[in-house]
Amino acid sequence: MNRRNFNKLVVSSFALSMAACSSITNVSLPKNKKRVVVVGGGFGGATAAKYLKKFSPETEVILIEQNEEYYTCPFGNTVIAGMNDIDYIKHDYKTLESKYKVQVIHAKVSRVDGASNSVILENGDIIPFHKAVVSPGIDFKYEKGYVQGSEEYSPHAYKAGAQTSLLRKQLEDMKDGGTYVMVAPTNPFRCPPGPYERISLVAHYLKTNKPNSKIVILDQKKKFSKQGLFQEGWENLYGDMIDWRSVEFGGQVLKVDPIKKVITTDEGDVQADVLNYIPSQKAGKLAFDSGLVKGDWCPINTKTFESKLVKNVHVIGDASIATKMPKSGFSASSQGKIVAMQVARLLAKMPVINPPKLANTCYSLLSPTYGISVAAVYEATGDKIVKMEGSGGLSPMSASKEYRMQEAEYAVGWYQNQMADIFR
Repeated sequence: MNRRNFNKLVVSSFALSMAACSSITNVSLPKNKKRVVVVGGGFGGATAAKYLKKFSPETEVILIEQNEEYYTCPFGNTVIAGMNDIDYIKHDYKTLESKYKVQVIHAKVSRVDGASNSVILENGDIIPFHKAVVSPGIDFKYEKGYVQGSEEYSPHAYKAGAQTSLLRKQLEDMKDGGTYVMVAPTNPFRCPPGPYERISLVAHYLKTNKPNSKIVILDQKKKFSKQGLFQEGWENLYGDMIDWRSVEFGGQVLKVDPIKKVITTDEGDVQADVLNYIPSQKAGKLAFDSGLVKGDWCPINTKTFESKLVKNVHVIGDASIATKMPKSGFSASSQGKIVAMQVARLLAKMPVINPPKLANTCYSLLSPTYGISVAAVYEATGDKIVKMEGSGGLSPMSASKEYRMQEAEYAVGWYQNQMADIFR
């Protein structure tokens, strides 16, 4: 889109949907309406943008997302295991634009400037706002020899897309009788059950296609999410194929050679044929560049998710400190809806909802016909987010084959409904 045509759109109520190369320098705030800029188009940001328009149709909502297509981490493990192709987890923003009138800009954001209430793009262009919602996701702590660029040899596949496809190809190329090694990260990290679902579905692929292979998990923790359910399923489905080593018992990683795929542990070296190294994590770079971080994550007001460090900027998703809520896609989407509601009320000079209720539901597949789940409802009360007593639940141990099959079907329905709720 050229500058002349873009300026026409600016004149007509800034009705924009543009490519990253378009210039939008110093676009002034609208005179007769409020503007909310949402940065990040994942589970949290896309949900916030859509529901802001639903709760407050008169508000001008601009969603800034670098990529034209979004690949979800949920169900990415089914792609790695060959159950789905990469297009299954690919989504776009066309419906948000056409149906909900969210103005979508595909550009890279340099920082969110709280002093001027402006979003600064990497090319220097400036978009002022009345309120901003930032969903910056995660970044990785590179250490122990796993440095930036190591993912080309030993993929983490914890940001879906190219990494997902690379790990899938390495798994396909691995010889029968080879060793798949995962290094699982320290807490907290994105999607606590995610590494263990991946191990399960990799085991399903190997059992079906390369049955002489084995899997080693070098876990940088003492325990993990839904551990009893996973280990029961591993024993029933895969026998002794999976060797889980906790940080206390042989799993502590001292250093790694991601090219040779050698991991040095406190009990010696482990040689991998495929090395899936998931580094420990922190808030995305944008959060640091925008002054939203204390330590590794973003402190927020639990009722509105407004940053405690930068006024008028609300932080949602994996980067926020929203414990007891896990860092998950469903959590981010739930937070996106709460923030949309609270921001709409703040802009209308109405009192915020107090205390707001949030939710999380997480399904994990151990095979195409074996599912487990955990769910909870949370309440933002005082300066904390706490689990409401008696809410949610966990799949039972020793459930029937039919029960596990039904949960696997629910997992597929959960994903399809989530994608429809966010992107359709």
